[in-house]
Amino acid sequence: MNQYNYNEIEIGQKESFSVTVTKENQDAFRLITGDSNPLHGDGVYAVKMGYEGCVVFGMLTASYYSTLAGVYLPGKYSLLHHVNSKFIKPVYIGDTLTISGCVTDKNDTFQIITVKATISNQYGVKVSKAEMQIGIIR
Repeated sequence: MNQYNYNEIEIGQKESFSVTVTKENQDAFRLITGDSNPLHGDGVYAVKMGYEGCVVFGMLTASYYSTLAGVYLPGKYSLLHHVNSKFIKPVYIGDTLTISGCVTDKNDTFQIITVKATISNQYGVKVSKAEMQIGIIR
């Protein structure tokens, strides 16, 4: 876990990590949220709707933006204020996602950084993008 304080962060600073989405992740998310939409759990239904199979919950995919902030950029001292995310392409169980972020702005008055982030699959296809505002509490 990174432990950047505000003064150590520079505009242009980047961090990234990768994760493979598992059926266990999907099932845990369903259990936590109660979202029983068949697009996420019934492969036959998902194919009938034009997808390759069960689609990973968009908010499960977007939850990795929280990991980016809380573990990598800035890490331990982060306080996530705002995430504006967009879902571009579907994600499927077994996809390996790379979550990347770059600091684009710093607000010295409030010690908040702006991070532009993307999530790409194993084929390099962007599946989500976001802009985050993250306070740094140390």
